[in-house]
Amino acid sequence: MRRRAVLTSLAASPLVVAAGCSAGEGVDTGTGDEGSAGGGGAFVAAISAVPDQLDPHKTTAYASFQVLENVYDTLVVPSADDLSMQPSLATSWETSPDGLTWTFTLAEGVTFHDGKPFTAADVVFSYRRIIDQELANSAKFATVTGVSAPDDTHVVLTLSRPTPNLLSRLGGFKGVAIVPEGVDEASLATKAVGTGPFTLQGSSPSEISLERFDGYWGQAPALEGVTFRFITEPAAALTGLTTDQVQWTDNVPPQRVAALAEDDAVELGQVASVDYWYLAMNCAKAPFDRVEVRRAIAFALDREAITEAARFDTARVNQTAIPQDSEWYYEYAPFETDVDQAKQLLQQAGVTTPLTMGLMVTSEYPETVTAAQVIASQLEAIGVQVEIQTEDLATWLDRQGRGDFDAFMLGWLANLDPADFYEEQHRTGGPNNYQGYSSLVTDDLLDRAAVEPDRATRKSLYDQAAKQIVDDVSYLYLYNPDVVQVWEPGITGYEVRADRAVNFDTVALPS
Repeated sequence: MRRRAVLTSLAASPLVVAAGCSAGEGVDTGTGDEGSAGGGGAFVAAISAVPDQLDPHKTTAYASFQVLENVYDTLVVPSADDLSMQPSLATSWETSPDGLTWTFTLAEGVTFHDGKPFTAADVVFSYRRIIDQELANSAKFATVTGVSAPDDTHVVLTLSRPTPNLLSRLGGFKGVAIVPEGVDEASLATKAVGTGPFTLQGSSPSEISLERFDGYWGQAPALEGVTFRFITEPAAALTGLTTDQVQWTDNVPPQRVAALAEDDAVELGQVASVDYWYLAMNCAKAPFDRVEVRRAIAFALDREAITEAARFDTARVNQTAIPQDSEWYYEYAPFETDVDQAKQLLQQAGVTTPLTMGLMVTSEYPETVTAAQVIASQLEAIGVQVEIQTEDLATWLDRQGRGDFDAFMLGWLANLDPADFYEEQHRTGGPNNYQGYSSLVTDDLLDRAAVEPDRATRKSLYDQAAKQIVDDVSYLYLYNPDVVQVWEPGITGYEVRADRAVNFDTVALPS
């Protein structure tokens, strides 16, 4: 998925390929009795996908950020309750009257895992690295014209135009984390160096281990460490949980959620997310470069059936990206299932059926495979033969980056501001516009919304952009899922978050 990326987004840079555990493999936590004493000990979290790499500025894979969330810090951070931006490495900030200068005051007494003191120079280095090397999140700094450090405890950002969502750009997720100035950049792919509550201890093809950072500037974690184990099969993850080999997992089969909610052997948390899942067709490849073809596909699908198959009762159908619980929600659903209309649109586009459409999905997110099977069945009615292409996530991401697809499915996770839902994915040449969509109308609306300080006007602009994106089928939106996670009874201090940030620094095991 994409922790905004997945995959943030589920789109990412080239991956470090590692094998997950199969359903038949045992899971040995190696914790012995430590995990039940005094709230400390080691803790095993089963996640469904393998991190592609650990460089926070290059990866956009959610599996990577599940780990990095516990290792790195940002200047500001979303609160757990309403996702509003709160102080972190920055204790406060001021904005000039014209909105073009932001001055951040930094926390003192903070050290990196390698013992280096944290200063403003590290912020400048981190931001300049992202900007100058045009790394994964460089678009978040599109309006930043200068980053300077007048002294060790202040950082000044100068902007080309007002940027009302600057804080969410700087702290929405760990893709803009602070790394130490002068770090060996090549090593960041495998050796994380942050200021967070846990340090990277080691990794293998099946897991990544963290240990408590005793020099952490915040409240010291109760846990001695956290092991992220890669278990791709949901049944295996649940088995590990119920046999005391795993303490937490988010790899939960949707069809089991209702039963797990009544099961005293586990604790289940479920909240509405700020995520969306979608299908995208390659706008740079015939015949999907024709809007009529993309709209034909949109009219042929039954989203209710797709959502039910993929998520059961843990998601809501939505033809736009932003979920209904958000203040930025825009109610717009122009596509009802209409096979005749779909056929007419294919004829208008001059498409001869049967038409073969490759649909790229990944086994590391099984719901994409399930949804693709339903989609394939539905598209048969209009003469579209779907070739389901199931790839490991590394291959999926590589093919997406090269534009080697007819269509693909995935999700964007942990979106906070409306720009997160639309700008990078749909603006011409956007860093995550892998489908190759281009519209002058959409570009203009997104550009205007990005600098609009009035929230009502800004929402109106994003609503108009969303309508254009939906009508053009840049993304064919499917549903907004819930965040569903389960853990060992008696664990305290853990909170399920709408943005899917996985934080274990406040967790304590049963005593």
